[in-house]
Amino acid sequence: MLKRIPWRQLVIGGVMVFLCLNALLASARDRGKQTAGSNVSAPQLDLPGGRKLLYERSFASEREVKLKRGFWTKVLDLVAGAPELHSLVRPYGVVADSRGRVIVTDPGIPAVHIFDFDRQKYKLLRRAGKQELRSPQCVALDAQDNFYVTDSDAGKIFVFDSDGNFRRTIGALKGGEGMFKRPTGIAVDSAARRIYVSDTWRQQIFVLDMDGSVLQKIGKGGAALGEFNFPTELRLEDNELLVVDAMNFRVQRLQPSGEASFLTGGVGDSGTSMFRPKGIALDSEHNIYVVDGFKDLVHVFNHQGQLLYYFGGSGTGPEEFQLPAGLFINHDDRIYIVDSYNRRVQVLRYLGSRPQAQGGSL
Repeated sequence: MLKRIPWRQLVIGGVMVFLCLNALLASARDRGKQTAGSNVSAPQLDLPGGRKLLYERSFASEREVKLKRGFWTKVLDLVAGAPELHSLVRPYGVVADSRGRVIVTDPGIPAVHIFDFDRQKYKLLRRAGKQELRSPQCVALDAQDNFYVTDSDAGKIFVFDSDGNFRRTIGALKGGEGMFKRPTGIAVDSAARRIYVSDTWRQQIFVLDMDGSVLQKIGKGGAALGEFNFPTELRLEDNELLVVDAMNFRVQRLQPSGEASFLTGGVGDSGTSMFRPKGIALDSEHNIYVVDGFKDLVHVFNHQGQLLYYFGGSGTGPEEFQLPAGLFINHDDRIYIVDSYNRRVQVLRYLGSRPQAQGGSL
């Protein structure tokens, strides 16, 4: 005897499949809109001296890296549940390596994000070998794209290779403690084989060799030149070191000998005043960019420390910030600004007053 066809079950099943696929496509459309929103066009800023600054995009999560997902992958996500997509929580430091990968420290997780847009890959680092990251702060690159992460809570520096594999620890002492009290800023001079670390707690700059041995300690607490009050971010300028002296509201320039000179900053109504200086970077014309986390601005100075212009302001739109922190400028003048409270990184490009080649990695 032929069995009756369960039409009721088939119809219900078909309706359920239709509704699921419809929800899936709607979700995909929404995700597409959200991703496109990260690339909202913003006016090009015309700056003094014929300079131009162009907003390119912002990114906030793994989703913006892995854009291409096949239909059946989406169906599987709907049935089995989509994999967790990691987002920035409280980002702080940023660099972009020679292959265009963007590395962002995030003490809010705590972890380090690696965004590889060209290859649509993403990696989250929560550990350095057997040790969990506790409070990753700043990050710097060497000539081989190894990256060095300061962990202010662990009192150490963790070194990873260009693929994000842990390689070694700098500053580890017997018993598991770190030799730094609160390492924050870091800069690596591969040519001179030197590593510079700001120890915010000790009010000093440590000069290390590439093996991590201490060669010199510069400074002490105070307000005179060569003294520091909460030194944080560091940046190399040829053979000189720029130091963000945060609670003295200034930037100092250090010679290889350790001799210090005032570059810019201060408090008051002058154009160079800064209330919470943080990230620092240089473009191809040796202009110096300094983030002011209090004013939600980026100040731009010439080599002599004279203010050229500033940009930004409080808000959530393109070229607006809330508690900006780390800053990095790559070889073709792409500017990466960590917009900490907005939980994103904004990417702008300095066009200068000369023609620019198009393209290149974000």
